[in-house]
Amino acid sequence: MRFDELDFEPALLDAIDSMNFQDCTPIQEQAIPHLLKGRDLIGVAQTGTGKTAAYLLPVLDRLSSGSYPSDAINCLIMVPTRELAQQIDQQVEGFSYFLDVSSTAVYGGNDGIRFEQEKRGFAMGTDIVVATPGRLISHISLGNIDLSKVSFFILDEADRMLDMGFYDDIMQIVSQLPKERQNMLFSATMPQEIQNMARSILHNPVEVKLAVSKPADKILQAAYVCYEAQKLRIVQSLFESDAPKRVIVFASSKLKVKEITKSLRRLGMNVGEMHSDLSQAERDDIMLRFRNAHINVLVATDIVSRGIDIDDIDLVINYDVPHDPEDYVHRIGRTARAGAEGCALTFVSVDEQTQFGHIEKFLEKEIYKVPMDTERFGQVPEYSPVRKNPHRHSGGPRRHQGTKKPRS
Repeated sequence: MRFDELDFEPALLDAIDSMNFQDCTPIQEQAIPHLLKGRDLIGVAQTGTGKTAAYLLPVLDRLSSGSYPSDAINCLIMVPTRELAQQIDQQVEGFSYFLDVSSTAVYGGNDGIRFEQEKRGFAMGTDIVVATPGRLISHISLGNIDLSKVSFFILDEADRMLDMGFYDDIMQIVSQLPKERQNMLFSATMPQEIQNMARSILHNPVEVKLAVSKPADKILQAAYVCYEAQKLRIVQSLFESDAPKRVIVFASSKLKVKEITKSLRRLGMNVGEMHSDLSQAERDDIMLRFRNAHINVLVATDIVSRGIDIDDIDLVINYDVPHDPEDYVHRIGRTARAGAEGCALTFVSVDEQTQFGHIEKFLEKEIYKVPMDTERFGQVPEYSPVRKNPHRHSGGPRRHQGTKKPRS
């Protein structure tokens, strides 16, 4: 289906055309007609499927009719991270270029000046607020924002918000909304917690579900089966001779991100780190330097695994195995974008073999295991993802049978 076949306002169609949007993605084709009819909707789709436009365009079309108050917040979009809030706010600006619709992005990690700017935006009656839960709660507690006239409520990446512990914040925010409103919930996965939340927020929703797509064929995937203590040496060996121009290294914790960053800097590499301890100004600076190739390697937590559009990543390294297959797809999907080729390497420690086995089952294929140079790295574990006791050999090289490990 083409966008010009949809019953959108002419000014909105002009903006869509100016942004070179022509054909609807599957999630857009399935969701937009229901949303234009005012139905509540659950959309199960991962990042990169066009889900943002799937909910923004119907809302913008409705707001452009002029039948909503000009001095009130008419649409609230909740997102898990400030980066996603910024990205959605930019898309609102693009799609509403020819419309009399305003938006404000609301997210933490800023100085007091930004907080006051957000407060003024509320007072002036911005149409759309794109917010992270914690920051919005701060404004609510101070009486800065009135959500009593919201007509459209959207939860984007709901599964990630619950993973980050935002359930109570979300429900507190929902309590501030009017009962009569249109609700939309988008999530890459649909665990029981999301289903329970959806039942308490949405009214008789239609469900649009896209199967989680497999990684792009142009991504070369491989894995190093190793002990935890060997991971850093493998990273260093990969960058010794000819480091790729642009690399993202994903780690499971802020501590690991900082440790890896320090180690790579000691090798003289241009490395940046991205995690939740950084201020918004620091994050923006790091991403700008990474986009402009002033930084070659970005070491990050999952904060950049979704919703960040950088098209020329040469290599993604999973320093730690992601918790679930969807996260793996999101991470390695940072490479081989826009038709380019890319490579994704995953380091699999003994404790992570079961998780990686689940990923291979989801992908319906066995990922190539890179042979390890035992003379350089020492003995490595066998790959056995169905191991009954995954912790048995996590501390180092495998012992010969019959040799008892001393008690600690």
